[in-house]
Amino acid sequence: MITQNEIIMRLVLAAIVGGLIGLEREVKNRPAGLRTHILVTVGSALVMLVSIDAFKSGDPARLAAQVVSGIGFLGAGTILREGNAVKGLTTAACIWTCSCIGLGIGIGYYYGSMITAGIVLFSLVSLGFLEKQIELSKTEVLRLVCKERTGLIGDIGTLLGRHDVSIKNINIINEEVNGEEEMILEISVIIPREERISSICEELNSVEGVESVSAKGSIKKGFKNIRLGM
Repeated sequence: MITQNEIIMRLVLAAIVGGLIGLEREVKNRPAGLRTHILVTVGSALVMLVSIDAFKSGDPARLAAQVVSGIGFLGAGTILREGNAVKGLTTAACIWTCSCIGLGIGIGYYYGSMITAGIVLFSLVSLGFLEKQIELSKTEVLRLVCKERTGLIGDIGTLLGRHDVSIKNINIINEEVNGEEEMILEISVIIPREERISSICEELNSVEGVESVSAKGSIKKGFKNIRLGM
């Protein structure tokens, strides 16, 4: 028989663990944040507590199994698609994992539940930072000031393709400089590690219509001192 103090302790512990994970999602402005993760973790813990009392002579895992499978609808609601990009998968995984942690705490499996919570927090905070560093090391933004002409973007794409450079996004800005209309292309690309950004910029500068080329690794780092002009 689970005492009242034990019930309170398990529910409060579930709320604390879910809150810590949800806080990380909240700081990053994700679809499901602090309150959602607390509710999922505490609710799962309560279901497990109810299972233990309701199935004293049977299988207490019946209700728990329904939580693990049924939580998918909530996770699916956090997944968003924008063009070719899919966002929210990590938050959806967090919600599902929080439900599992809640079930573990609810049944009294404290050690495994807390280790799992620690791994989740480490993955979200430390590995998320590492992921960004790896991505930034491969990603460049090329800024080309051009005179608009037919086939210009196609020629630029062909040149980048010869170097196995993958284009992620192209932003076209039209500006008037000294009374003349100029087109600025900001191209987000992934450059193979064996390629040198300086040599790619030099070749881009030789394309007809391109007046200057500059590159930056990320918005925070700012443009590098690779600026070539006629």
